[in-house]
Amino acid sequence: MGRSNKKAWLYLLPAILFLALFMIYPLFDVIIYSFEEGYNSASQTSFGTGLYNFRYVLRDPYFLQALGNTFLLVLITVPVSTCLALLISVGLNSIKPLKELYQTVYFLPYVTNTLAVGLVFMILFKRTPYSDGMVNLLLQWFGGSSVDFIDGPYWAKMTVMCLYTVWVVLPFKILILTSALASVNPDYYKAARVDGTSSWRIFRKITLPMISPMIFYLVVTGFIGAFKAYSDEVAIFGTNLNAAGMNTIVGYVYDMLYGDSGGYPSYASAAALILFAIVLTITCINLLASRKTVYRGA
Repeated sequence: MGRSNKKAWLYLLPAILFLALFMIYPLFDVIIYSFEEGYNSASQTSFGTGLYNFRYVLRDPYFLQALGNTFLLVLITVPVSTCLALLISVGLNSIKPLKELYQTVYFLPYVTNTLAVGLVFMILFKRTPYSDGMVNLLLQWFGGSSVDFIDGPYWAKMTVMCLYTVWVVLPFKILILTSALASVNPDYYKAARVDGTSSWRIFRKITLPMISPMIFYLVVTGFIGAFKAYSDEVAIFGTNLNAAGMNTIVGYVYDMLYGDSGGYPSYASAAALILFAIVLTITCINLLASRKTVYRGA
């Protein structure tokens, strides 16, 4: 090994130690805990070694509820937020005056604390002894009936959660897609207009294929981010998400570690590995699908 290589490894050593201490070691620790059956951190006892933790988690009603909530959140928010971001980005890209101002306005929610935004959403939707909330006032003004969005039916709570999630992730997607649209070679558009191609056909045949790598990136990261949702739910529905029926997989893992049912890292580790397997599977499916749908250049 040359002197320059040794020097390079020396520079990389702090980063390698950091990754090993805070990423690689915890990963192996989670795998070990997941096979220690019923390990209780308080009593330092376990039943043995095997797949009991995975069977327990997959039969736990709270986990199944969290799994359903997470999948529903992912299936709704990822396509809706991506399509909305694309629509807004195309609109912003066609606006010349005050374009930078509009981009800044759309980006502001991204730099705002998610818990603060969640509290604002709770105020907008929550009914109190003094008011039904601003959203209910608008519904009543249009002739609708009041709905308890925070403590009411499941569909109402999921509606609030989906709206909040879309609101939070939208600015980042708009920023990425606006940059992608600005990078498309304008010569393609000029040639298409000379041939008399319609705007819709230009969008389908030129714009979408050219920015498809960025759309794919947003879809993949959107799936991963939505599967990791937890703090958003806490900001709106409080810490007892099981009682509210709005827990997620990450929330279930946290509850098994630190919640009312906490002290069971083996169950939490099994749930975390199940989440990892789900995210990995969906990511691989997206990667396979991208071979036919994502533009890779000439």
